[in-house]
Amino acid sequence: MSAYTITRVALMAAVTAVAAQIAVPLPFSPVPFTLQVLAVVLSGLLLGPFRGAMAQAVYVLIGAVGAPVFAGFSGGLGSIAGPTGGYLISYPIAAALAGLAASAMKDAARRRALWMGFLCGCAALATIYALGAVWLAVVTGLPLPVAVAQGVAPFVVFDLVKVALATVVAVGAAPAIAPSRA
Repeated sequence: MSAYTITRVALMAAVTAVAAQIAVPLPFSPVPFTLQVLAVVLSGLLLGPFRGAMAQAVYVLIGAVGAPVFAGFSGGLGSIAGPTGGYLISYPIAAALAGLAASAMKDAARRRALWMGFLCGCAALATIYALGAVWLAVVTGLPLPVAVAQGVAPFVVFDLVKVALATVVAVGAAPAIAPSRA
């Protein structure tokens, strides 16, 4: 793996760590509002499925060993074992799903690229929600519908906006980074 690729993977892991710190706690949910979804989807769309997943795996592993990269400058295995751990664990899978659009986006017309990116980003978002809500229900003992009401429902509109924003940024950047994506 080239130094250029390693740098891009590390950069997207760092972007996710910064996005996690833009956090707004919600009084009715153990899940804070953050910009992590934007970073996760963007890493997949910009880096492709393998490198996007690698960037998110690096992010989760750095947090797991104790670096304060998760929301609220938290880190450690306790964060992963806690109520929001399912969301964190889903990030590499979600980035890989979003990354499925990466190669199609570089060759497609702008409108098609936007749709491909948005649809793959929505698949990534669905994965984050599914793993996050199930983990939240198991860890907190909440019934799954309550976990969905607290850990998914309040975020849907904002997260769809984040997916759309990530798609627009990725489509705009795709021509500049396409040769190095392979």
